[in-house]
Amino acid sequence: MSVDTTIATSPVAPTPPDERPPLNSGDRLTRAEFARRYQMHPEIKKAELIDGVIYVASPIRHRQHGRLHLLLVTWLGVYSAATPGVDGSNNATVLLDLENEHQPDALLRLEPRHGGRSHVTTEDYIEGPPELIVEVAASSAAYDLHDKKRVYARSGVCEYLVAQAYERRVDWWELREGVFTPLPLAADGTLRSRVFPGLWLDPAALWAGDAAALLAALQRGLADPEHAAFVERLRGEDAEDRQRGSEGR
Repeated sequence: MSVDTTIATSPVAPTPPDERPPLNSGDRLTRAEFARRYQMHPEIKKAELIDGVIYVASPIRHRQHGRLHLLLVTWLGVYSAATPGVDGSNNATVLLDLENEHQPDALLRLEPRHGGRSHVTTEDYIEGPPELIVEVAASSAAYDLHDKKRVYARSGVCEYLVAQAYERRVDWWELREGVFTPLPLAADGTLRSRVFPGLWLDPAALWAGDAAALLAALQRGLADPEHAAFVERLRGEDAEDRQRGSEGR
């Protein structure tokens, strides 16, 4: 006769709401404690730890944030689909250091085999600075243009783009010697990434909500010889990586 040796265990009951430690804007926590409390508050959809200070996001408005966010994510998604070795994400947690756990609106990153400085952890978070971070800000008074900008520069984020809804303004900076410097506007009115050749943005199309015009400008960038050379380089590095893998087996 077989003996059932299974030990019965009771599921762990969730912590009652009135017993959960708070997660309030302005409080100071370590990254580990912030992560613990964030997991205990599923009703909070977005919270960030910036230089040890908690920021809990307000409800998202459609025209001031949601629609802009959708356009920018679409723009980045089309670029990453056309560019091997480039990974994108939407509202993913980014672990920068022990006092900074951010959740940017969108980002692009190079895979480590192509020189990217970020990686995906076993818990499926991004750790390290992505090459490009994109944020939608309600206005120039938002912390995206102040606290976050300082952290991203210090952490080595190569490019930072902020779309300011009230001012209808796009700022796109590149990191030079530890300082964010504005990217110039091209003669055709587009802003163009230096880290990701071919990633062209038409700010006028963005503010008009014209997705077709936004993607048309991007397609011109993808057809540019600099993007073709970038893709060739990335594919060459992928081939070398596969060759090293086969030799190691």
